[in-house]
Amino acid sequence: MAAVALEADRILTLMPQLLMTPAKRIWLAYDEEADVLYVNFKKPSHADDSELTNDDIIIRYEGEQVVGMTILNVSHRQPAFVAARQPEMMGATHPGTRP
Repeated sequence: MAAVALEADRILTLMPQLLMTPAKRIWLAYDEEADVLYVNFKKPSHADDSELTNDDIIIRYEGEQVVGMTILNVSHRQPAFVAARQPEMMGATHPGTRP
């Protein structure tokens, strides 16, 4: 039972960052072998463009809307770094568009 409580506590630490996102639904999938975290804000999403950032995050677009992110080498990242990037990426539009 203590292990379940510990896992719940870990998940609850994510809540403040998740609640800051404009997305009402978020789907996560972690591929341990590839060390990749897939984050989707729309299901189904049909990305028609993507952008690889300098910090190995692939931002996926459907038109001008960000529909997901693929975070490479996720287990080697600092939690503060990921939290700091999230608001920037969630407010992003496609690089070729104006706000």
